[in-house]
Amino acid sequence: MTATIAWVHVGDLHIDEADGWQSLDRLETIVGQVNTRIGRDADFVFLPGDNANHGTPEQYARMIEALAPLDWPWRAIPGDHDFEPHDLIAYEAAIPPANRPEAETIGGYRCVFLDIVGDGAGGPDFRVTTHHRNRIREELARAEAAGQIPLVFMHAYPGDLAADGDEIARTFADGGVAFVDTGHTHYNELLNDGRTVYGATRSTGQIEEDDGRPGFTIVCLHDRVPSWRFRRLDDAWPHVQIVAPCDRRLVTRPSDSHQVPRPGPVTIVARLFGAGPNAAVSVSIDGGPAATMTLVDGAWQAETMLSEGLRRVEVACGTARDRIELLVRDVMDIPKRRPLVAPGIDCHAVGAWPEAGIDGSQRGPNKNGGGW
Repeated sequence: MTATIAWVHVGDLHIDEADGWQSLDRLETIVGQVNTRIGRDADFVFLPGDNANHGTPEQYARMIEALAPLDWPWRAIPGDHDFEPHDLIAYEAAIPPANRPEAETIGGYRCVFLDIVGDGAGGPDFRVTTHHRNRIREELARAEAAGQIPLVFMHAYPGDLAADGDEIARTFADGGVAFVDTGHTHYNELLNDGRTVYGATRSTGQIEEDDGRPGFTIVCLHDRVPSWRFRRLDDAWPHVQIVAPCDRRLVTRPSDSHQVPRPGPVTIVARLFGAGPNAAVSVSIDGGPAATMTLVDGAWQAETMLSEGLRRVEVACGTARDRIELLVRDVMDIPKRRPLVAPGIDCHAVGAWPEAGIDGSQRGPNKNGGGW
């Protein structure tokens, strides 16, 4: 059985009357695109914290109003701006418990949602409470017992925690967490510490990179293979995303043939979002001739013969396309995995990746950007 999950990541909203409620207009556009273009192709919409810029009841009320037309489930966690009043009373009053679960299972994945602000002193004083620390271990144990793949949703990287970040990241690595989805940075970024992939999506308000153009990320995991693509709100549809095998930058399990396939027949799998009923999808290898892909159980697939080495895979639907760099290795030549060093820290950033929407500039308040 194939374990598959997909979600839409809407970057930190920073809803604020001071900028004329700018991010509300963007959120409404995203809601419209999810309803009309994505729909059942995604399992939920994720809000990674810093939802209300000052954590006020009015800001939350405007956010809930903008989300009301959304036809699909949404999930939220708090960020440091939500904790600006030095508590989460307004946040918890506005957001129904069903939209802020501690954990749930979707498509064979155990999704664990963390609060890393409630135990801090305000601002970016991120800490994991004793409750959440114990809960992480319990949820990872439950996932292992049930044969589920664990995912974590938190506002910032473990490397941004004020205490015990290395311990938390090692817990993720040892527990087989395939992907950790975060906010906070204000810029698009992916980390791969060799065991776990971390993704951060640019904020919806207070954008510095890419000339301030807003958008959202579509994140997929297919048999533990992560794929991550940011799309601007003005990008044309459909959206094409190769979900298996794994791009070389995101390999964490080099002995797993779903991530690093063996020479011979390899099945390329892609997801299509926002396409019409008569979509035609094709795949090409290393710029060679295109082969037709077939729709199987909601994903487009094609089997192709691949020789050992670095293969460049492109999937296209009309003018829309996605590309990955795929490492193909014989069982005797699988890539070596070094010991875990500095897990969950952005020294492991994969760098600029234009196809994914990452320019690698790190323009945000915690790095090279403004003060916000």
